[in-house]
Order: sequence, then C-alpha cells, then structure tokens
Amino acid sequence: MPRFAANLSLMYGEHAFLDRFGAAAADGFDAVEFLFPYDHAPGDIAAALQRHGLTQALFNLPPGDMTAGERGLAALPGREEEFAASLERALPYAQATGCRRLHVMAGIAAPGADRAALHAAYVANLRRAAARVAPLGITLLIEPINTRDMPGYFLTRQTQAHEVLAEVGAANLKVQMDLYHCQITEGDLAAKLRQFIAGPEHRIGHIQVAGVPDRHEPDGGEVNYPFLFDLLDELGYAGFVGCEYRPRAGTSAGLGWLRRRREAQGAAESRPAPGRPL
Repeated sequence: MPRFAANLSLMYGEHAFLDRFGAAAADGFDAVEFLFPYDHAPGDIAAALQRHGLTQALFNLPPGDMTAGERGLAALPGREEEFAASLERALPYAQATGCRRLHVMAGIAAPGADRAALHAAYVANLRRAAARVAPLGITLLIEPINTRDMPGYFLTRQTQAHEVLAEVGAANLKVQMDLYHCQITEGDLAAKLRQFIAGPEHRIGHIQVAGVPDRHEPDGGEVNYPFLFDLLDELGYAGFVGCEYRPRAGTSAGLGWLRRRREAQGAAESRPAPGRPL
C-alpha cells in the first residue's frame, strides 16, 4: 500500500498550523508534507513531528514574492543569487526535521520570455543546487504544474521534466509527479506511471494526488485512483504519496477513501497465498 502523507497546507485547515500535525497523526497518517514552513521556527516544526511520531516527507523552497505572483525562482534568468539564498533558507528546516526531499519551483515565465534562456537558467540552477545538497543526503524535486491553475508556469509536462533531469545529470534530482496536474495537462496516467517508475532510471521521487477537476478528495471525478494505487503497488513504488487536496467539508470526515483503502489492503494481506491450505 502506498505510504500516504497528509499535506498540512491544504488539509486540516480547521486547525492552527502546528496543531495539524496531531490531527493528521490521530487520523492514522505517519507522514506529512506542506508547502512553505517559513512562518514557523525549524525547531517548532521538528518538535511537532517528534511529538506525534511523524516523518516529514517534503516541503518547498521559498517561492520568491508570492504577493507579487511569483511561484519559484529556479528558471528565472538574473535571479540566480536569490535562488541560491532561497535554498540556504530551506536547509535549516530540512536539517531540523530530517526532511530529505525539497521541491524546487521553476517559476512563472513572463509573456514573451526567451524559453531557451529560461531553460538554461533552470538547468544551471538545478545543477548547482543538487551539488550543494548531495553531501547532506537531500534529493531535489521538480514538479510539472498545469497552466490552468498556474498560468505561465515554466515546467508543465512530464517529458519536459525528465529531459531536464537528463541534462542536469544529478542522481539526487528527481521528478515530483502530481497526478492531478498530469491528468489536467496530459492524461494517460497509468502509461506514464509505468514509463517513469518501471523504467531503468526510476526517476520519480514523490507522487501527489487530488481529485480532478475540483482538487478535492481522490474518491471521485474523472480519475480512478483505486486502480492507480493498485498500479503503484504492482510497480513497486516505495516513495510517499502526498495528499495535496482541498477537503470538501472537514478533513477527517473526508478520509473515507483512505479508510476503505486500508481495509482493502488489510483484507488482501489476510487472505492465504495461492496454494496454501486454509
């Protein structure tokens, strides 16, 4: 069964941020992720994780000026020093929490921007950042994001992300495959999971889920998540699956999909193996 991580930026919004850790643990999660931790001290977040026996699966580097519409710096020429500073700001949080996966947001391309220059800046920044964090045992992740939710975002397709990985050439740079974004932009989810998980390089470092089209629980809409969760098991995916969705009406009340998944998994594990007498 995939190891699900509650996204505390979108889930448990009925609680103050530092109280969301306990709420997630009470619902049976053993891992969490969130977008940006920078309004809280690293030690406070580490203490919440330790208090509730949780693993920090993932968080994002600072995105730049969110109020001005910025969504990352890595692919923005001329912002290299700011990007390097954003990485340094994230590292105390990674070290305090034991987090080994950091999402690097590419950024919004200005209308008419030179795509070749954006790509060159992206590759160079990722190469330097990956080298910086490799001795710390940290893996960087890049995530294609659909342009319906985030118009102008530089990285939008799975093949584009994997081409960037190949060009950067760092073993600690992988793709964060958000099935919500991928369905909106490309579809063909099962084939892409088979291609990028079962392939020889295994370059998927994190998966995220949400219902499509409304980004609610993964129990309705146009994506058959039970089928895809079975496929992840079949493919031997051992990473986290981040639950990055907006609950329809209360986080705990909306976790029926997860309870059903756990019950089905428990029933499957209790069945005798083929050919074994009852």
